[in-house]
Amino acid sequence: MTRVVLAMSGGVDSSVAAHLLRQQGHEVIGVFMRHGVHSPGAACAAGAGPALLPVAAGRADRKQGCCSAADAADARRVADRLEIPFYALDLQEEFARIIDYFVAEYTSGRTPNPCVMCNTWLKFGKLFDYADSVGAEFVATGHYARLVATPGANVPQLCRGVDASKDQTYVLFGIERRLLRRMLLPVGEYEKPQIRQLAGQLGLRVADKPDSQEICFVTTGEHDQFVRQHRAADIDTSGELVSVDGRVLGRHAGIESFTIGQRRGLGVALGQRAFVVRIEPDTRRVVIGGREDLARRTLTAERTNWLADPPAGPFRCQAKIRYNAPAAPATAEVLVEDRLAVQFDEPRYGVAPGQAVVCYDGDRVWGGGWIES
Repeated sequence: MTRVVLAMSGGVDSSVAAHLLRQQGHEVIGVFMRHGVHSPGAACAAGAGPALLPVAAGRADRKQGCCSAADAADARRVADRLEIPFYALDLQEEFARIIDYFVAEYTSGRTPNPCVMCNTWLKFGKLFDYADSVGAEFVATGHYARLVATPGANVPQLCRGVDASKDQTYVLFGIERRLLRRMLLPVGEYEKPQIRQLAGQLGLRVADKPDSQEICFVTTGEHDQFVRQHRAADIDTSGELVSVDGRVLGRHAGIESFTIGQRRGLGVALGQRAFVVRIEPDTRRVVIGGREDLARRTLTAERTNWLADPPAGPFRCQAKIRYNAPAAPATAEVLVEDRLAVQFDEPRYGVAPGQAVVCYDGDRVWGGGWIES
């Protein structure tokens, strides 16, 4: 029997993943990753205790305002139902690194992607350290993605999940290639309605639990407020709102409130639909324009990570610039110093520095990098 550490979030996907792994004959250890971030003024149980805490069966853990206590309780109930051991792993220090990154990126006028970083640093980073400590061969999650074995290859290929509408390969591009052989992604072969139906058949209370839509540590849902609360008090990011031709349209309270392609909450009127076209961290100006001003055919990316060897020279691919954006036909080329150039067949809108660009060969993930310009 192979021992597997499963990241359990309290949602339906990781809950059903536990059942599927058991069906496959694995010994499953459920782990909830506590980050200790909570709403201002709220007492959060997530930060208490030693690095690894067994979650008692009778513990409700539902303090008002706590970002993760209710999810931990849901995950624990699922573990009890499926009769698997369950632990809460205290990762406050590690999450602090993600929060620092998140705050620094927004303060610099870039759009961060903490979910990619969490998967890279924690779920398929620190969780492997824990797996090694308990003698587990694999780490599993409830991501909608697949690992496909290729004849002659040392590691499997990361491929899109069967449910195209839920595919999560974009947020997995940053993991180390060598870890693919030790990963399990059991729900990737299913569509979401099948997972919910299976959860219902198992009698799991999370069967109808809504999918999480917000960043887990931004408990208010307001990322700019979170950034201001967690950076140095003397940092001023306020400045001018300007049009693409340089006209001053007004002022803003901070560049952390904006991202490329944003349309809502601009506080200006151009007589047409207005979007954030550019953010200038040096001048603290936010440039506003029409949709046509957002159009971009090319981008460059840095800090690339490849899960499969890309072809030498220019190669055709489908490139994705945001989690919720469709992949689009493009020509890519690997550059020196871990960089990447991508040229799209048709203009893309909302290309944001700080986001990832991920290259696909059909369903297979080649890899990608972080958009710089």
